[in-house]
Amino acid sequence: MRIRVSHDTRYRYDAPTTGVIQTLRLTPRNHDGQYVLDWRIDISEDCRLDQQEDAFGNITHTFTAEGAFTELGVRVDGEVDTQDMNGIVRGAIERFPPSLFLRETGLTRADPAIVDFARDLHAAADADTLKFLHLLLERLHEDVTFDADPTVASTTAAEAFGLKRGVCQDLTHIFIAAARAAGVPGRYVGGYLYRADGMVAQEAGHAWAEAFVPDLGWIGFDPANGMCPTDAHIRVAVGLDYLGAAPVRGTRYGGGAEGLSVRVLVEQASQQTQN
Repeated sequence: MRIRVSHDTRYRYDAPTTGVIQTLRLTPRNHDGQYVLDWRIDISEDCRLDQQEDAFGNITHTFTAEGAFTELGVRVDGEVDTQDMNGIVRGAIERFPPSLFLRETGLTRADPAIVDFARDLHAAADADTLKFLHLLLERLHEDVTFDADPTVASTTAAEAFGLKRGVCQDLTHIFIAAARAAGVPGRYVGGYLYRADGMVAQEAGHAWAEAFVPDLGWIGFDPANGMCPTDAHIRVAVGLDYLGAAPVRGTRYGGGAEGLSVRVLVEQASQQTQN
């Protein structure tokens, strides 16, 4: 599938800011089942984009915008060709052993309720890792309501599990917390999803988890949709949790109160005719 993405992030400040520094994780990489055909990042202010790689191998861009301005825009446009890999990740950059992704973070800490939940599912799966992960995917999709009314970025896995609702970020954190509680390495994936229902306009990007299964490697699980990733998913960045894969993070100087709007369009692009 050829997928076209347009992702516009716009900040508005009550008073002129004197400077903004941001790091972007908005650029996907090529790997098996994913090939980036075209990708562009534009910043509304005159500044230089410096491309690097973070510790996890994600492509990052950093910029510093100086001067007095009351509005800042970050726009991404691109096309990616995808293939369905049945959720299995192949050919991606791996900088760390899977055991690193057993590390607990503030957002993915498993409380007693999640620990019990994971233990019961692990027992029901007869300690079979892949079966456990599919049971976890199924139960989270059934038991935790996807709520489009966003929780805050600092909502933890334990808080979302207690509420039994959340956005894709929250369901992903719960999945990771439960997997790690059962001794299975898990990590956060940020990216985009082409929706089969034809809804092109979205309020944000998408998130799902990957878990490590011996003899198979890393496999994706999308608890918000109760499925493994398909050719409808574009994989952009990975991390221990949302903070490690956040599309935009940074700081500013001055500006008073800040307003933020995000507009994401994900649609199927027409295939070019081959002669």
